[in-house]
Amino acid sequence: MMCEVMPTISEDTAMSQRGSQSSASDPDSHFEQLMVNMLDERDRLLDTLRETQESLALAQQHLQDVIYDRDSLQRQLSSALPQVSNIQ
Repeated sequence: MMCEVMPTISEDTAMSQRGSQSSASDPDSHFEQLMVNMLDERDRLLDTLRETQESLALAQQHLQDVIYDRDSLQRQLSSALPQVSNIQ
């Protein structure tokens, strides 16, 4: 469902920074990588949120259907019970 999008974000710059020893200690490089990671995590969380919201909406619809069926069966049962008790 979820895919990694990190390689599409300035791939050339990110690769050259990873390959260079001096850039590993560069605060800007570290900050940029942190921001990329945070954005990736945000995207994953947003995907999960959307999936959870869709799942919740389906569950709520199912619950409404079950409540309707329950009420309908309760009405049928209530109307049938007096007839059954009168026969006995």
